[in-house]
Amino acid sequence: MTTSAVTTVDAGPRRVARRIQVKAPAAEIFAIVADPHRHPELDGSGTVRDVDVKGPHHLAVGDKFTVGMKQYGVPYKIVSTVTEFDEGRVVGWQHPLGHKWRWELAETTQGDGLVTEVTETFDYSTAKVPLMITAFGYDKKNAEGITATLKRLAERFG
Repeated sequence: MTTSAVTTVDAGPRRVARRIQVKAPAAEIFAIVADPHRHPELDGSGTVRDVDVKGPHHLAVGDKFTVGMKQYGVPYKIVSTVTEFDEGRVVGWQHPLGHKWRWELAETTQGDGLVTEVTETFDYSTAKVPLMITAFGYDKKNAEGITATLKRLAERFG
């Protein structure tokens, strides 16, 4: 099985972004990303738990969803609000502390079929206390989690 490499994207200050090409239609990938109940299928960080997900199965701007999380062995729940949504292309949400997560998909045809360029971004430029993110290394930790998530996504579609 051949998997595309994860590349670093310069998304600007206080943003961590990675990109990968996935051999799958954007609609199939978006169906997972836009459904918080399916986020455990993607998570490469090991923080998203597959229990305690509440909210709609297909997001829209203004929707709220709750996901069970776990860090350092401590379970907790986080409520996010959808801030951006463009069917099949973009979905983004904001955490209560102000930082955002964004997924962008761009489908193209290459040689033997459809390929979707998937970019995941952790944006802490809007965080209430952005210096805490760098002080505790969450920018680097999230970069590693995004890389693992994107690799997992690409492997899923082989």
